[in-house]
Amino acid sequence: MPVGVPPLGGPLGRSRSRISASGLTTFLRCQRQWFLGSKLGLSGPTTPSQILGIVIEDELCGLLMHRPETSINSLTGLGHWITEKVPAAAQRAYDAGLAAWKDSLWHAEHTTWDDVLVESLEVKIRAGLTLFMEEVNRCYNENGGPYLEQYRSGNSPFEVPSPAWGDEPIFPVPDKVRSFGMRTWATDEPMVWLEKGAPVAWHEAWEIARPWVKDPRVHQPQRLYHPGGWAAGELDLVLRWDGKLRLVDIKSGDPTSRFAASLQHQLRFYAWLWHETHDGELVASMEGWYLSGPHRVEYEAPTKQEISSMTEEFFATNKAMQSMGSGPVALPALPGEACDGEAAGCHWCSLTTDEEGNFLNTDLLDTITQVRSQSIVSPSQPLSSIPNRVNVTGTFTGAWGPLPNHFSEPVLGAMLMSGGAQLTVEESEPGSFPQLHDGPNGAIVILDALPGVWRGSPRLYLDSKSKICTLEEAKSIFEKNDQTLDENLTRLGLLRTRANVEGVVLSLRKRSGVRLDEKPWTMLAMHLWDGSHVVEIAAFGSSITGQMESIRPGDQIKLMAAELGWRAGLPQLRMDTRKTRLSVKTSPPSS
Repeated sequence: MPVGVPPLGGPLGRSRSRISASGLTTFLRCQRQWFLGSKLGLSGPTTPSQILGIVIEDELCGLLMHRPETSINSLTGLGHWITEKVPAAAQRAYDAGLAAWKDSLWHAEHTTWDDVLVESLEVKIRAGLTLFMEEVNRCYNENGGPYLEQYRSGNSPFEVPSPAWGDEPIFPVPDKVRSFGMRTWATDEPMVWLEKGAPVAWHEAWEIARPWVKDPRVHQPQRLYHPGGWAAGELDLVLRWDGKLRLVDIKSGDPTSRFAASLQHQLRFYAWLWHETHDGELVASMEGWYLSGPHRVEYEAPTKQEISSMTEEFFATNKAMQSMGSGPVALPALPGEACDGEAAGCHWCSLTTDEEGNFLNTDLLDTITQVRSQSIVSPSQPLSSIPNRVNVTGTFTGAWGPLPNHFSEPVLGAMLMSGGAQLTVEESEPGSFPQLHDGPNGAIVILDALPGVWRGSPRLYLDSKSKICTLEEAKSIFEKNDQTLDENLTRLGLLRTRANVEGVVLSLRKRSGVRLDEKPWTMLAMHLWDGSHVVEIAAFGSSITGQMESIRPGDQIKLMAAELGWRAGLPQLRMDTRKTRLSVKTSPPSS
């Protein structure tokens, strides 16, 4: 099956704690780039090319899902039939891209959607079709391949067939799809197979050669998930008509791109993930389809021996990823900690200072603000003073879960009581502290918990850096460092769960979608910088106001009583319209 059910995760099965193909390639290029972009979520401005790659791929996959007319009797005829559909597909891609561009809150300097031409989209879509037609031609010349008669008998050789318009789509979690049984799917392109033993027809060759693609009718994530829950990946195309398994990644550019060197690492990750999720099945080969050309770039797939070492490598890489960072993130980096800015995709990661404190590599920062330092006065506090981790003591009085948290992610929870105070303790993310219910009985100490608040009530979050132990064990830990337990404990009633902060907005983005059950969700995220540190600020659903949506990078904002939360072990301030007060000072455009 080319997709799986997320073993852990929220509405979209996403998690900043999983390693992915894109995360791996970014980490290999520049570790700080990965940390700032993937773990902290600090992004750069949107460019048209970022949007075009997605919408072009969607329309190309949609064209592959069509079924040819049975009267077509040549490769040329197939080409004419599908090419007639390209202009409409290119226009749909253009319109979808324009809508996404308008929804984007931050555009790169000197970029505009006016430079995008529908004709250029047509060229790339036709290039993708050219590469697929090579498969169709080879399938025809091999008389349909090994599965021809099985198809003709009405049985697909695959548990999940390649999606086609008119066929019922396959949802990874069908019981979450509302009113699924009442839906009907148009069958305006029925498949007509020839009698057994007849030479393969051109329309049959197209049907057989069609790869598995992400079905655009399926709103649920179409990804593969490692059984251990710590890795996931989303494939573009899976070719399998000739009895061999080939993984294909679609790129809208060409092989000379600065990012092209990452393609082999990306495909090797997919091949490893396929092996881990398909009972040890090996991928035969891997390909990159570049639509500026077109170009087909082929790579050898990893062997059984290489797969074993890759498991150790990726697990260690993911562990290294999750150990990076704690508390508000320093920006600019200290001397010697930033990258050199030469790797593809580097921008924030190269921002640093010299020994005298002068800012270096400020190209992106200069386009946003001329601010280099800020004077923070009461009641605001420097971002560096946001509470990080605390140690508390108490007794568990109840346990539950996994149950949905405020991200609709299944997490374990418990109630902690100390004196007259009690509060909820839960995993910061699914699977981040699976031993929550296995701790000692009676009086316990929780070390390195993350303090936060949800709907006005204090809450503690636990992750892989947290620990639950007995009073005696905790005393022993601190005595080894010539400290006492009492001086390192925070009373439950004195937890700081809100923050007053101010600074410059460095980036922002708004994302919307639907959950597994088709309920819509919206999130607005921005990153606040006070000259030395940066934190993520988030608002969800009805808490997103018109004032928030009008904010742009470079604006100076002040937040009073922002709620303290956490994502992937890093602080995330959350805006609650009932209690958080926001003031905005719009800055003039940077020169």
